[in-house]
This record gives sequence, C-alpha cells and structure tokens, in this order.
Amino acid sequence: MTGRTTVRTAPRLYGRNSQLREVAALSDRLRTHSAVLVVTGEPGLGRTALLDHAARTFDAGPVLRVPTDRPRPPHDGVRALLRAAGGARPAPSAGSTPQALLETLRAAAGTAALLVCVDDVHLWDAPSRAALGRAARSLHTAGRVGLLLSVCGHRPLDPDLAALPVLGLPPLPVSDAGELLDEATCAALAPALREELLEEAAGNPALLLALARRLSTAEPRGRRLPPRPLADAGVLASVVGDRLSGAWSDADGLPLTVAAALRAADHDDVDAGPVLAATGRADGTPGPQAPRSEVLVLADGRYRFGSDLVRRAVYAAAPPGRRRRAHRALAAVHEAGGHRLPALLHRAWAASGSAPRIATGLAAAAADATVPASHRLRAVALTRAAELTAPDGPRADRYTAAAEQALLAGSPGHALRLLARAPLDTAPPVVRGRAQFVRGLADRYDGPVADAHASLLSAAGLLAADAPGRSAAAALAAADAAWTAGRMTECQEALGGIQEDPAGPGADRTRDYRLGLRAVLEARFDRAAAPLRRVVRDAAADDEPEALLRSASAALLLGDLPSAGRAGARALAAARDRGSGAFEPRALEYLAYAELRAGCHALARTHAEAGLRAATATGQRNTAAHHHAVLALAASIEAETSVVAAHVGAALTTARRHGLAQAATLAHWAAARADLGRGRPLEAAERLGPLVRPGPRRGHFAVWMLAVPCYVEAAALAARPQDAPEALESFAVWAGLGADPQAPAQLLRCRALLAAPEAADDLYLRALDLHDGTAGDFERARTELSYGKWLRRRRRLREARDRLGAALVGFERCGAGVWAQQARGELRALGAAPNTAGTGALARLTPQQWRVARHVADGATNREVARSLSVSTRTIDYHLRNVFALLGVRSRVELARLVGQAEKSGAHP
Repeated sequence: MTGRTTVRTAPRLYGRNSQLREVAALSDRLRTHSAVLVVTGEPGLGRTALLDHAARTFDAGPVLRVPTDRPRPPHDGVRALLRAAGGARPAPSAGSTPQALLETLRAAAGTAALLVCVDDVHLWDAPSRAALGRAARSLHTAGRVGLLLSVCGHRPLDPDLAALPVLGLPPLPVSDAGELLDEATCAALAPALREELLEEAAGNPALLLALARRLSTAEPRGRRLPPRPLADAGVLASVVGDRLSGAWSDADGLPLTVAAALRAADHDDVDAGPVLAATGRADGTPGPQAPRSEVLVLADGRYRFGSDLVRRAVYAAAPPGRRRRAHRALAAVHEAGGHRLPALLHRAWAASGSAPRIATGLAAAAADATVPASHRLRAVALTRAAELTAPDGPRADRYTAAAEQALLAGSPGHALRLLARAPLDTAPPVVRGRAQFVRGLADRYDGPVADAHASLLSAAGLLAADAPGRSAAAALAAADAAWTAGRMTECQEALGGIQEDPAGPGADRTRDYRLGLRAVLEARFDRAAAPLRRVVRDAAADDEPEALLRSASAALLLGDLPSAGRAGARALAAARDRGSGAFEPRALEYLAYAELRAGCHALARTHAEAGLRAATATGQRNTAAHHHAVLALAASIEAETSVVAAHVGAALTTARRHGLAQAATLAHWAAARADLGRGRPLEAAERLGPLVRPGPRRGHFAVWMLAVPCYVEAAALAARPQDAPEALESFAVWAGLGADPQAPAQLLRCRALLAAPEAADDLYLRALDLHDGTAGDFERARTELSYGKWLRRRRRLREARDRLGAALVGFERCGAGVWAQQARGELRALGAAPNTAGTGALARLTPQQWRVARHVADGATNREVARSLSVSTRTIDYHLRNVFALLGVRSRVELARLVGQAEKSGAHP
C-alpha cells in the first residue's frame, strides 16, 4: 500500500465543450478540404488530452501522431514528422523545407482525409517550426490534410505559427474543476480542503489531480493536516514535465530572478531593468543572455513568463540558497531605487527562521497607507512578517492583519486560512475581535449569514473597549447580515447595540445610516428620510468604496434611483482603482439593483453578469447568488424560460444553504414573472401568494412588496381576484411612503385590474399619467398592455389598438421580448398585423390558441392547461382540435417541435 489517495482518471474532458466543438468542426472540414488549428495553453491544461480525443474520434481517414523526442529539446521536428509519416530520410537541406513536408503529407493522405496531430511544437528547433508554419499556410495544395498542433503558452510566439488559427485552453472554471476533483476523489474531500485544492490549482486540471494524489489516506477527511506547501517542487515538476526542464534551468539565472521578482509584484510582468541588474549582482556576470521564448517573454521592457505554472515550477525547483541570493540581489536593487516595501519583502524572503527586526520593518511598511501597494501584496508582506516573528511576539496580530488585507483583496478563503495559523488563544481581546470580524465578513461573502451575524456581534463586543470605531463597524455588518437573512428583529437589535466613537472618522455617517435604517425597519419613513439623505449627500466627496456602498444602499432605501446608480458606479470605480476585490462584486450588485428598479433591465443584466464573474473569481458565493437573482429578473422579461430557470436554480441553491432570504425572494419573484409573461397566471399566482401574503412564508421584508403588482395581475388573470385585496392594501401603504417611484402608478394599475368596469377606465388613465413622471419603459408598457386588453374586451377597438401599439413599442424599446409577444397577440386578435409580428403557420392562431399550444408544447396535459388558464377541460379540447387543424399537425410531439422552432426563431404570434 502506498498510503496515498487513489485518484481516478477523469472519464471526460471537463470544461472543454467549446474546444471540443472546434476540434469536431476541424474534422468535419477535412471531408472537403484542408484545415489547420493550433491549440495553446500552459502545461497541464489538457493540450495533449485534446489531441488524443481528436485522434480517437476522427473517422474520415488515417491519423498521424508525431511524438515528441524526449532526450532533450530542441530537436529536428520536421524529421520526426517525416519518420512518423513513413517517408524516406531527406537530405539535410531538404528535411526542413515546407515542400518536403507537403509532399510527404500528400503521399500519406492518398485519396482519404488525413489528420496530423503534433504535440509540443514549441520544442521543435526554430527551422522546423518555421517550415511547419509555412507548410500549414499552403496546406490546401496537399489534399484533405488537417494539422492539429499544440504549443505551450497563451499564443504561438513564432511568426510563422502566429498567423495560424488558434484555439486557446484557459484554466477550468471553478465549477468544472470542482466536478473533476469530485469525480477523481469520489467526493471524499473535506469541504475546506476541497476549496483549498481548487484555489491552489487555479483551474489547472493536471495540477489539481497531482495535488489530490499527494494526499495521504488520512488527509482528505481532515484527520491530518495536508503537506505544506500543497504544490511543492515535485508536484509542479510532475505537471510541467521534463520537456521544459532544459529550458528553465538556464545557467544565467534569469528565469529564477524573474520568478523571484514577480512574488513581490502586483502584475504578471516586471520591469526588465531591475531584474537584469539583480541578475548581474547575483551571478557576477555583466548581463544575461536572451531567454527562451517559451519560458520568458520580453515585451516593452518588461519580463513575464509564458506560463504561470512554469513560473511557480522555476521558483520551487531552485535550491534554497539560489533563491535567497536572488532575493538579496533584488532587495539591493529596490533599496537603491527607494522602493521600500519590495525591498523589505525580498529581504524577508532571503531570511530564514526568526528575524524580529526584518519582521517589524516589513509589518510597518505593509500597514503604512502612504506606501503604494495592493491589498494582495500587503497580505503577502504581513504573512511573511508573521512567519519571521518569534512565537512570543505579535505573530497573531500580524496574521490577523494579513487576513484583513486578504479579505479586502477578495480572497475570503485565504483570509480564513491565515487566521487558522494565528495563535489567537493567547492574543489580546482587540486582536481576537479583529479575527472574529474577518470570520464574520468571510461568512457574509461565502457562508451561512446566520454564522456571519453571530461572529460579527462577537467581534463588536470584543472590540468595544479598545476600538469603538471598529466595534460599530462590526455591529453594522452584523445588521447587514441579519438584513440579508430576512431577520428583522436581529437586524434591529444589532443596530440598537452599536456603541459609536463620536470622534472617529465617519462617525456622523455611521450614525445617520444606523438611524435611517432603524426607521425603515420600523416603517417610519418620515424619520428615515432626513438621515438617509445626509448619508447620500455626505458621500459625494468620499472615495472610500465602503462609504459609497452605504450611500448607494441609503439611496435605494429612499427610492432615489439616480443617486443609487451614481453611488454604485463610483463605488465600482473606487474598488477597481484600489484593487479591492471584496467590494467590486458588491458595487456591481447595488448598481444592478438600482438599474433593475429603474426599469433598465438590459443595463442591469450587463452589470450583474460582470458582478457574477467578479463574485465567482473572488469566492463570494452569497454575492453571486444575488447576481443570479438579478439576472433571473432581467431574463424573465426578455429570455427563454430555461435561462430564467438556470439563474433561479443557481440563486436558490446558495440561498437555501446559506440562509439568503433576500436572494431567494428575488429568485421566486423572477420565476413567477416569467410565468406571467408566458401566459401562465395561475402558476405565477401560486408562486407569489406565499411571498406577498402575511404569514410565516412571506418573502423578505425589503422585497415582497416589489412583487405585489405581479401577484395582483396574476390573481386577476387567473380568475382569483378575491385573493389579492389584502396584499394590495399592504402595497398601498408602501406606495404612500414614497420609497419607490414606480409604486403609485403600479397601485392604480392593480386597482384597475380588480375594479368594476365603471371605475377601471379612470384608474388606468390616472396610472398612465403617473408613469409620465417616472423613468423606465417596462412598467408603463405593462399598464398600456393591461388597459389595451381591458378595452378590447369591451369592444373599444380603436382605443385598444392605440394602447396595445404603445405597449408593443415600449416592450421592444426595453428589450422585453416575452411581453412584446403578448402585445403582438392582442393586436392580431384585433386584426392588426404589426411589422414585428410572427410569420408562418403559427401566425394564424388566436392569442388563446397560442397560449394553449405553448402549454401543450411544454408537456402539460389538457387538465393542467385548463387549470392554468382558468377554463374548462372541454374548452381546451376545443382549442387544441382547432390548433391541430390550423397547423396541420397530428400529434403533441409535432406541435412541440413546431412551437419550439418558432420560439427559437422568433416567428410566432
């Protein structure tokens, strides 16, 4: 027995669907003509696996695999290709010519298609690479030959290869990497270790599997700590492979020096001047030779590695003594240039054991706000300072400070791992309070918000005596966590327990925000308005992301959507300028909320998509759930049901696990609005009823009233108007508070839907008058649509046509395609044929017939359709017989196919 974790070979290529389609398309092209594709990516990303898949699945002719010569690159690649093709050994002058290649490939293909797979072309000698590139550009003369090449790096560096079509292999997304790891380990890893392995591998599948294989049988479940570092020199070398070993062991030391310099850099490249100076100092040579292009790239006076994995392998594989010499040389160069933090950091890496003096200076520089550095680099410096601190020194304080900076950089998981290294049991209360603050914020970003609330309240208590400002911030964060969880009482208690520092920076804004938020929770908007307006006003001169986010939140509570949008945009700019990965996804969240409430759904979707990417990249699953909910709401008016369902499912998965009541309510509202838009009012009413009516299942207190207009419309259309008045009266109170500019017009529309005929006309007209004073096309178009339907049922056809036409224009202007279909259907029922109406057989259906057809196409039975449309089963039978006759179909399967094709192409009523 080896005592190591058994790791299964992955049965499929995870996260490579688009690349597999590209390779399949290349194979298809070979049925008629030649084609070439260069697969790029760093070691371990699956270039060889993709070529193996292509060779295994190619069925249009023979496959030629060209092996890489193992002894030591570079080698004569053209000769290797000719040998693999069975050609005669050419003369030295002919062996590297494109013509020799083309003639050999033409002969090997014969009358069939030929796929040539060449791995690691970057290891070929320069003449061979040039010949291959020139031959690839003339491949059409060789018959039906396909070249599938593999090159290490982000792109081919040879000019002759760079002009060819490129297929890049990026790192795997976290979700796909997680699936790969679970499949390989039978899902046997403890959650914390699983997350750490995923972060360490950074989307590299080969490295991920190598890390898993390194674990002993006791480590996956957490019974023993895993080896440190997780990715040591042996693991990295096993992924990089011996094919690059000759390239990065240059005697001049340049690759190692660049790798060492990058550890103290905020970018993926470094200035060549200091590196060259440091290399000369370290090796005693006047200057290094030019580096190999597949390892180092020199562009615009800056060095970078072609592969980050190779950078890590170069540094890890170097002997400790050489690493320390490189760091000392870099420290001397930075000291001469006056760069304090990088100089101290390199000195710290050159030291070993306990070095109190270096640790103290490094920690002071990292904490100095006047020293230019990102949060990530400050976290690196503070971590190294803690490692060099004696056990009886301020080690816990420095690890905690490093965790704070890691959290600001957007790495909550890394922050928690740093806290795990801090000896907090003997630390003073203020340090333990700061650690609890970090834990609480990390859970608020990516964990159960109830746990976050408890940790943040604990932090507030521990910090009260020595750091009242931080204590108030922790209590306010605890209130935010309770708000997200929908726990109003706990939110009020957290706000009431804040002990403010009257002399602290921003104390007035904190007090105003607290007073305003408490008044909102007590439904006293008359008391909330003044302090919240001061929060919005005072942030106008601020450039701190957190203060700007609070301003955006205050503006949203006031219903001041323009101010909320401006504050969100400024918070986003400030977060990006400071490299605050923790704040960027939240800034995009507030910005998307403001745009969504203003009716700017397309813009909200754009920012929510960016926010989802940022939240996923920084491990903020809770924030990602909110972005999924926003995307579901945007998609509910403009996209297919499957898109809405995917975002709703993603939001609810995290919301249920972490107690995110606000995100869950938004997601359920989005699903119901999609049902309503697609003509399913009964399903929408049943989804929304528990959310908006009083009771234990009512939705989040800050969201449920926003969904009431959808519920009232659904109840009215489902012939259940008696269910709506109670929720509507609560909404009337909300509309009267002035916190939502759309609410007064929505209230009148809802009253019109439930009113007697003699009162509805006036209510619709008054609602439209109020819409004139608010921004956004969607809500006005919904009122026009409802009014147009009402007019059509009363045979006021000219007025109905005007209202429905206005609704169609409004829906099309804001991209509400699902709702525009309703308007088109109503116009067709009037005999109108708008230019954007559907064409083909389905265009002959009435709106009710189209609704029946769509329900049946979705798989509903006649009884289910009747229940959804609030009609009898006999009526559905009648409509369905007419639909079959009009469309000339004989089965539900044919109908589903026709409806699906029409919806995909947009050619439907």
